[in-house]
Amino acid sequence: MANPSPLLIGCAAGFSGDRLDAAAPVVQALVDSGRPGVLIFETLAERTLALAQLARRANPDAGYEPLLDELLRPVLAQCLQHGVRIVSNFGAANPRGAALRIQQLAAELGARRPRVAVVHGDDLSGAQHRAVLERALGPSMPAQPIVSANAYIGAEPIAQALRAGADIVVCGRVADPALVLGPALAYYGWCMDDWDRLARATMAGHLLECGAQVTGGYFADPGYKDVPGLARLGYPIAEIDAEGHCTLTKPPGTGGRVDERTVKEQLLYELHDPAAYLTPDVVADITQASVAQIGSDRVHLQGVRGHARPPSLKVNVCFESGWFAEGEISYAGARAEERARLAGDVLRERLASVAPLRVDLIGVASVWGDDAGRWLAAQASQGAQDVRLRVALQHRDHASAQRLVREVTALYCCGPAGGGGVRTAMRPRLGTVSCLVPREAVNPGYTLLD
Repeated sequence: MANPSPLLIGCAAGFSGDRLDAAAPVVQALVDSGRPGVLIFETLAERTLALAQLARRANPDAGYEPLLDELLRPVLAQCLQHGVRIVSNFGAANPRGAALRIQQLAAELGARRPRVAVVHGDDLSGAQHRAVLERALGPSMPAQPIVSANAYIGAEPIAQALRAGADIVVCGRVADPALVLGPALAYYGWCMDDWDRLARATMAGHLLECGAQVTGGYFADPGYKDVPGLARLGYPIAEIDAEGHCTLTKPPGTGGRVDERTVKEQLLYELHDPAAYLTPDVVADITQASVAQIGSDRVHLQGVRGHARPPSLKVNVCFESGWFAEGEISYAGARAEERARLAGDVLRERLASVAPLRVDLIGVASVWGDDAGRWLAAQASQGAQDVRLRVALQHRDHASAQRLVREVTALYCCGPAGGGGVRTAMRPRLGTVSCLVPREAVNPGYTLLD
């Protein structure tokens, strides 16, 4: 394209369960700019996808982002009216179900019928893929039933769907930055081996993928890293030019901040090797990158380089792993910590034949502790007077795991003294293993509904 207007991509969710009112200011900013705009929702994590598979088992029509309606209803009609395209991974375990629901939602809103594309190819849980997984995992192949197996696919099917005229692209498991790279590929027409441009747009996607983390949310630390208006935090918008360089900003009038520090923190987030950030589309190198403040809440990123994409794709395999049981009880007042410790010791003794017990004294020793309780046991009593005891265990057998629930409840009268506020829970446990499979074993693509 000759001298194209920069592409604007705004993010309105960084995980499943994110704020539901984030999209409206972002969409308004995209519309007001008068430039081509895309709205992304990043709602999928490894755990989220496995839970979605379980939901689809229970109901074949479920398995996509449970907050889909709440996320899209406030902005869907406006996006369709003004040509703001939507790209998201809220398809989870059922992208087609999500796409059909979006069409229904548009009809309910009286909006025009959108062209919705469904990206496929990430799901490797079928019998036809078992041999590939067995070779890749070897002795780590789960003996238990597999709940999900999904490859992290790249941006190409997203770009193809947008070029084919899709208003909305619904994905399952794609690499998070692909939600941004896909629209940039479609808009600028880059080749799939234009490594530098691909890497730059990939890192723009990396900045956007966690939503408000980059606009000050996860950055905030009062008195050390102050962030204004955290309760009305603005979500990020990236302006991507024809070379793939990006300028990060946020909607005017929203809270939060975009400066060199917020951008640098997010740039380094989950980056195992700054010289070789592996994605399905490109290997990004930020060792020569520069971050510069160019205006109020405007930060420019440039200098990212790219190398040829990896020959393999990452796959996460989730499998049934028994049951997880937990219970909590509070102790307060004189010798509260001693009583909480005694309660933990009692539970350890009574449940010793079931499974190793995780014991935390919340407010005394929890985050710093380990499953074996070594840190907890090493600490001298601090005399805390408001302590919440939490215990947990995992077991393959439901009845065995349920013993913890009963034992915690029994502490009411079996002592120590003064325990109250018992809360217990049981839920299925999922295990996860990861592997790399040859790229040619995965066949991503897209389908346009109707």
